[in-house]
Amino acid sequence: MARQSLSALVEEFSRLGGDPAIVTRRGYRREITTYGELARRAAGFALELRQRGIGTGDRVLLWGPNCAEWAAAFWGCLLRGAVAVPIDEGAAADFAARVAADARIKLAVTSRDKPAVGSSAPRLILEDPGAWAPAPPNIAITSLADEPLTRRHVAQILFTSGTTGEPRGVVLTHGNFLANLEPLETGIREYHKYERWFHPLRFVSLVPLSHVFGQFMTLFIPPLLGATVVFESSAHPGEILRGIRQERATALIAVPRMLDALRATLLREMDSRGALPGFLRKYAAAEGKPFLRRAWMFRKIHLRLGLKFWAFISGGAALGAETEAFFRRLGYAVVQGYGMTETASLISVNHPFRAAQGSIGKILPGREFRLGPDGEILVRGENVASAYWEKGGARPSTQAADQGWLRTGDLGEMDAEGNLRFRGRKKSVIVTAAGLNIYHEDLEAVLRAQ
Repeated sequence: MARQSLSALVEEFSRLGGDPAIVTRRGYRREITTYGELARRAAGFALELRQRGIGTGDRVLLWGPNCAEWAAAFWGCLLRGAVAVPIDEGAAADFAARVAADARIKLAVTSRDKPAVGSSAPRLILEDPGAWAPAPPNIAITSLADEPLTRRHVAQILFTSGTTGEPRGVVLTHGNFLANLEPLETGIREYHKYERWFHPLRFVSLVPLSHVFGQFMTLFIPPLLGATVVFESSAHPGEILRGIRQERATALIAVPRMLDALRATLLREMDSRGALPGFLRKYAAAEGKPFLRRAWMFRKIHLRLGLKFWAFISGGAALGAETEAFFRRLGYAVVQGYGMTETASLISVNHPFRAAQGSIGKILPGREFRLGPDGEILVRGENVASAYWEKGGARPSTQAADQGWLRTGDLGEMDAEGNLRFRGRKKSVIVTAAGLNIYHEDLEAVLRAQ
């Protein structure tokens, strides 16, 4: 039976019990939270909301770094039927205050270093051990909301993080997320037999929980896999590479800019040791070799990152062709997805074992997709948000005028195998006098090659 709300995922936590759910790295400290502990903290937060009179549809601001406490508060909002309002940890105080006012929040949950948001709403501190008490064991998850939650209930509002103009939020329902999660869960079941080769699965995450990509990859997918998520606080490439090995990671979740930085760091280190010429000769010779052969050729790099590490998962922007080719050539899987906030993260995703280089994967089942006359990517389905939040309330999106089709503003093309390939932003295309379309991504690739 299909899930009716995201809160049903918390039931997966009891199955995993004492397995580690989250490792929060804070400098030299490692804090481990099991799935059982996360479930009790989330339920405890839902009880805290009930005690404060916060219920279905009430907004709760979340502002702080990736950590187990943030995740527990988020899940607690969903269990209670409240609406999470996450904002970037690095957001300006003025922006946070404007979001708090526009969303008419009932509670602000922030890290200690954040200023007050200027709202009359009370505040809880994430790092405060007494901010809220864990729920008693065996509490009934379904008893925490005032009414049965459905796919139509709002799960969260994600505001743009600009510093000027009025904030505008994307209103996302439980159904928006479940529409993306369900086809992935079906695919996960098909490949459970391979999981034993990588067990236990451990994902090092560098993406913020305030973004749908970060939530999908670190909150929603891991319970289905029984995986552990490691929240890495450092943005230094060298420390990230060390952390991958120390944590015996299976995969790294990052935005393209960070993968570019990791590639540059590896090349710079080889250059400083005088090993770069030999590496480049081997790199050229590895082209076209089978996956395992490439992994053996670059076994020193694999030993450095740990033999359990096998994949880079990229999202949030388009990954450059050079960086994708680099890590694939080294014998790693590179998984990319395509989506946006309005589509609750995903429209398409690469197959981890059969990814087509340069593509952003196949369209997920359960949604309609087409390319406009100019190549614009259009999508329609349950995963697409139907409202924005602005000026204190929800406003229907303009896609209703387009028969439900969301105009992404991105340009794409389909290859012969049915893979979607990203061409660039529609507004960035240069049209010559001869009618030729020139994409700035193609120009940048040529300039980098030179």
